Amino acid sequence: MRITWTGKAASDLVRLHEHLRPVALDAAARVVQQLARAPNRLLEYPRIGEKLEAFAPREVRRILVGHYELRYEIRDATIFILRLWHHRESRELKSGE
Repeated sequence: MRITWTGKAASDLVRLHEHLRPVALDAAARVVQQLARAPNRLLEYPRIGEKLEAFAPREVRRILVGHYELRYEIRDATIFILRLWHHRESRELKSGE
């Protein structure tokens, strides 16, 4: 298996850093690093996340990383990181993402 970040997920990571940076520069860097490393555990346990049946037949799942939700899709031998956001944000992943 390999991990691939989608453009939207990478943009989410940048957006979260930009949001946190003015408040706490060191914390922003730590949070972003933690979020960037979180998918690595999926290499060993790709189906550890909760399956989101609303996206069937696609295999879209989610894991929580602290106060953040990370959504990913397993397709063949690749784990695609789809989106990432803070749990307080009102964000939804549409079926086409």
